[in-house]
Amino acid sequence: MKIEKDIENIESIGDNHIGTSANTPMRKDAFTLSNEEKIDIIKDDVRHIMETLGLDLTDDSLSGTPNRVAKMFVSEIFGGLDPKRKPKASTFDNKYKYGEMLVEKNITVYSTCEHHLLPIVGKAHVAYISNGTVVGLSKMNRIVDYFAKRPQVQERLTIQIVEELQKVLNTKDVACVIDAKHLCVNSRGIRDIESSTVTSEFGGKFKEKETKREFLDYIQLDTKF
Repeated sequence: MKIEKDIENIESIGDNHIGTSANTPMRKDAFTLSNEEKIDIIKDDVRHIMETLGLDLTDDSLSGTPNRVAKMFVSEIFGGLDPKRKPKASTFDNKYKYGEMLVEKNITVYSTCEHHLLPIVGKAHVAYISNGTVVGLSKMNRIVDYFAKRPQVQERLTIQIVEELQKVLNTKDVACVIDAKHLCVNSRGIRDIESSTVTSEFGGKFKEKETKREFLDYIQLDTKF
């Protein structure tokens, strides 16, 4: 009875897309194996899954799929698990004394739901107010991409982006809003193709009503070129 209850609780967490930790759950031995060793193991596992489904892996179209999927998992869509890939965010003195908020909006988010390993696709809007330090614009995009490239829940992703920029910029005045579609909702289960999920994290001055309103107004601007 207890086992059935545990399984029911685990399924409920996944089906309701609930995160259980603000940090990505990682084992202590996560980096004992090299990337090449991980690819070899995952390749065999993917092959086993495909064969169990009844697919013919001698077919030219399918024969290379296990290796392609394994390389994609390790080097691409889950590459953000590797701390060596963390972007080095160079900071600079705010010599031009810009004192208003800086907003980088419509940053593309490609992530993966950790409950069903299906894509999360959307946009992130990030802002900060300098306390004397600024960061290169592209580094904000790279920070978003780094934390997105791992099994995720959207709430955690939003928090991780803000916390990383707070460390880089040495200020609490950082905010992030993410609007994304989850294919685990859109393509399976309820199959609601219209819904999207919005999450936000506001630090420092962005918790103040007027500053938060200003940020939200900026990300509503229709930018066209």
